[in-house]
Amino acid sequence: MQFAVSRGADRQQLCGLSGIDPGDLSDPDNRVPLARYIALMQAAKQLCNAPALALDLGAEKDFKEISVVGLICYAAPTMGEAFAELSRYARLAAEVDLTGGGKRFELSWIDGELWMVDRRTDPNSFPEMTESTWSRFICETARHFPDAPFAKEVHVTHPAPDYRADYDRVLKAPVTFDSDRNAIMIDPSWLSIELHQPNRYVFGVLSEHADKLLKDLETTRTMRGRVESLLIPILHLGDVGMDDIAKQIGLSRQSLYRRLKEEEVSYEALVDDLRHRMALHYLRGRKTSVNETAYLVGFSDPSSFSRAFKRWTGLSPRGWVSA
Repeated sequence: MQFAVSRGADRQQLCGLSGIDPGDLSDPDNRVPLARYIALMQAAKQLCNAPALALDLGAEKDFKEISVVGLICYAAPTMGEAFAELSRYARLAAEVDLTGGGKRFELSWIDGELWMVDRRTDPNSFPEMTESTWSRFICETARHFPDAPFAKEVHVTHPAPDYRADYDRVLKAPVTFDSDRNAIMIDPSWLSIELHQPNRYVFGVLSEHADKLLKDLETTRTMRGRVESLLIPILHLGDVGMDDIAKQIGLSRQSLYRRLKEEEVSYEALVDDLRHRMALHYLRGRKTSVNETAYLVGFSDPSSFSRAFKRWTGLSPRGWVSA
């Protein structure tokens, strides 16, 4: 949000379009649901008129400015140990679904080359996360260790966007689109780079704090966020009943109702708001038609989607897109 404001976006508009309460950002250890971050990214790109905003965000902002995970990585003695800590604590920076479970980042030897692989499930639904992740790895290394070899190639699973040239500008490495992996082919010597001013005491303090945050994450993350994370992959199925979601979480319907009420939201209002935000996400990307968007957010009847969209925004879907 700070980066988008520095690029000309209005903070109040960003909050309104993403559904993020500014108070939620006052605690650096707080979490916002991934769906809201997606909405924030799309709003920022639109308000800044910057399609490549995610690439530039990753390129310009060090990881230590964003999360305790970054601070832990900077306190490690070598890049290899920093990567191990990143794999250990990545959930604190962003909790995403992973293919086969396990850790988000891994190092794999493929055809004799070493690859750093991001194992997110369905990464093409939010390619901006891929963009900011790889640009941060590459540009942060170049900024602090300009003579160290690192990225040989970059592979992404999403198709080439209209701003394809910005990938060359920012990443400065050959990029393959529509690949079978989201990964960087790296020089193995990168793992041995000694970091500036590693501090074992600070490392221990931060790691202890991060361990506590991981434990708290399991017990205190918002029920709304848990429900939204379950709904997003199946939103297109239409009316996903509260009973089904409660069962997946391991609660009774009444317990889920009570937990959501404590967070001042009903299940019906949560689903409606999620459909609203995801509809704006799809339409802003201009990769789906109005009818396709209606399906993706769970409307079998385009006219019902149009009525809901007008209730959300005051405009018809086509009128909103052309506005």
